[in-house]
Amino acid sequence: MDLLQISVIGIFLLTIGALIVSKKRPSFIFSMTTLALLLCGAVSIDTVLDNATNQGLITLLLLLIISHAIDKTALLKRIARKLIIQNYTTSFLRLFGISFFASALLNNTAIVASLIGSVKQNQYHAASKLLIPLSYAAILGGTVTLIGTSTNLIVDSFLIEQGHPGFAFFDFTLFGLSAGLICGGLLFILKDWLPTINSRVENSSGYLLEAKVATHSELIGKSVEANHLRNLPELFLVEIVRNNQIISPVTPDEIIQANDKLIFSGNVQKVDALAHIKGLHLFAECDGLLHEKLTEVIISNRSSIIGKTLKKVGFRALFDAAVVAIKRDGETLSGKLGEITLQSGDFLLLATGQDFQQCNNIAKHFFIVSEQKISRKLSSTQDWLTISGFLGVVTLAALEVVPLIIGLLFFLALLVLLDVTSYSEVKRHLPLNLLMVIVGALTLSSGLVNSGVIALLTDNLSHVLLTTSPLVALIALYITTLLLTEFVTNNAAAALMFPFAWALVETMGLPIMPFSLAVAFAASASFISPYGYQTNLLVHNAGNYRYMDFVKIGLPISVLYSAIVISLLNNIYL
Repeated sequence: MDLLQISVIGIFLLTIGALIVSKKRPSFIFSMTTLALLLCGAVSIDTVLDNATNQGLITLLLLLIISHAIDKTALLKRIARKLIIQNYTTSFLRLFGISFFASALLNNTAIVASLIGSVKQNQYHAASKLLIPLSYAAILGGTVTLIGTSTNLIVDSFLIEQGHPGFAFFDFTLFGLSAGLICGGLLFILKDWLPTINSRVENSSGYLLEAKVATHSELIGKSVEANHLRNLPELFLVEIVRNNQIISPVTPDEIIQANDKLIFSGNVQKVDALAHIKGLHLFAECDGLLHEKLTEVIISNRSSIIGKTLKKVGFRALFDAAVVAIKRDGETLSGKLGEITLQSGDFLLLATGQDFQQCNNIAKHFFIVSEQKISRKLSSTQDWLTISGFLGVVTLAALEVVPLIIGLLFFLALLVLLDVTSYSEVKRHLPLNLLMVIVGALTLSSGLVNSGVIALLTDNLSHVLLTTSPLVALIALYITTLLLTEFVTNNAAAALMFPFAWALVETMGLPIMPFSLAVAFAASASFISPYGYQTNLLVHNAGNYRYMDFVKIGLPISVLYSAIVISLLNNIYL
């Protein structure tokens, strides 16, 4: 063993150790790994640049960018609002089904992030009874197709790097669908093991928003409960103003009428959940100023609007801005926005026109605090073209008519042309952290091969491997990857284990497909720890779970999932 090989082995072990014990981001750790490999001469800068333009990596980046555009559509938001009902079994099946099948085509982390708010805000069941099933369904659904999870695409990029054509779109489907649906059944059987944590609090603090029920609204004639107005993410229906009378508190059986003013309180960045309800118009929307960016201001103690209402001030004409929401620290506001008497220190969230910044009186009346980002509502045409266009690209790729990467490139260009997304949004949503992880992992793999570490390992173990059955080798690789993914991230586990899978099959003269699939499925099988997979981490924080809550439910799920995947891989390939 020469000095270069010792250095590369040391870098490999330090990378794993840092991923397990360090609090640094995986992107930082893999960046340091890349620099260390360059420093010791295990790889060249050309190798790093080649890895950065890997086809599988570019496909993954395109999918993640496009998923942000798809998240703007009304489809998921409308589904999320109506997902949870009084019957737990129906709610469980709906939630599991939507998360599972949507995650097969869309980024599963984005799916959980979109649904988590509605689950937390539902008034029927403790969120802790549904959030772990939501995460597990997304993990299981992500294994059904090539594009369901970044882990599959990372392994695909490694295959392509080795000169293999890579996975076909449905190479995962038989295994993922079988394991996913059976594990979903077990998860439902184990539902009583899920803890009951009453973490939902009716919180009326935060900004006060007003929305008017139009005469054509889908809400009219149905109760608050039937309209699912109590399931909105981080928004609470605190009052209804009807014929200048305030209805508070709002009961679930209250019938919505035309021209009602619905008063919500909560996180204004979730205002897009209201924008997707047909026939419900926000206060500023009526003024035609509601854009992607809102300006947060505080009323100055020198302002002449103190002691007056927005209606009396003529706010729009005076400042070329409309008030979207109002907040007053230490006091709960009530009533219509236009009739609230303004005070010094009130926070206003403004949708501003082109002349707002040029107004000479802004500094006299307000202190500008910050800008708030909100999701812009798409038109029905944009909605339809975004969803149908993405499904079209996926279908063409699945039928091998158009390569996925080509279809995604043209589809992204179409989204920009249709103003569904923009160049600035593409730059903002570029997942640089994930890019650094994958490039670093590919570079580490190249370093292990170039330095001869993989050849040295296989030479020393060849007498053992050649007498080992393919099934035992597959199980050993799967379990090692499975254990690693519970301590590091799923993407890092897949990246670290693939070089050994490749060396294993070359030494034993076995097909690469079952072993590469084993790495992908095992790296995604993070059910026992809340820290191994992004969706688990999201619901762990949202549901106030303990670590052992995941262990109790996740251990039997992990055992069953692993048994199904390994059995199918053995029966079909070995």
